Amino acid sequence: MLTLENIDQYYGSSHTLKNLSLSITPGACTVVMGRNGVGKTTLMQCITGLLPLRGGSMSLSGRNITKIPAEGRAAAGIGYVPQGRQIFPLLSVEENLRIGLRARGDGSKIIPELVYELFPVLKEMLRRRGGDLSGGQQQQLAIGRALVTEPELLLLDEPTEGIQPNVVHDIGTIITRLNKEIGLTVVLVEQKLPFARRVGDDFVLMDRGEVVAKGAMDTLSEDLVKQYLTV
Repeated sequence: MLTLENIDQYYGSSHTLKNLSLSITPGACTVVMGRNGVGKTTLMQCITGLLPLRGGSMSLSGRNITKIPAEGRAAAGIGYVPQGRQIFPLLSVEENLRIGLRARGDGSKIIPELVYELFPVLKEMLRRRGGDLSGGQQQQLAIGRALVTEPELLLLDEPTEGIQPNVVHDIGTIITRLNKEIGLTVVLVEQKLPFARRVGDDFVLMDRGEVVAKGAMDTLSEDLVKQYLTV
């Protein structure tokens, strides 16, 4: 599905991603974990094209996407839910969703019914401004906006951050449904270990811009948790 080979990225003189190579299993939910500042969000932004690579290459389903700009990555099949949601607070729910449609490769102007099936609250609040929604509803809107492109690969950067527990549970259920029932490949940056264990098939541990461990989620040991996740 997604293959990264010898990725390098810098922030000023700081080497934020260091010769990073990674292969994401098609149809799986892969959870990227690590302490703050290890390069997780930078990795997501490189995959989406928001940050151009300083070195290395990237392919999606066998197609080299290294030089494709961010707007082309969405059309190529990558959906992205950024950290902090980044919805448009003064636009309505429907307008937020329709902005996502602009990134579709086929030019469709129709919001997929799946979005309303997964998030019925959005259909009820189509005319409400995005900024008037609760934090959990805004997160659902951000995920819905990514899904209107009908991506092959969905990236979520800390979707549970600042969300009330009952909505966190619902988001986990939706991620699992997208992954298991619909077959969407998911890459998830997550700090909450119980949530990661619940939804993830595979894990990737990062430290100082490098992948230091990876494998099936049920092989994530307490020693690894203590070494790379415990604060």
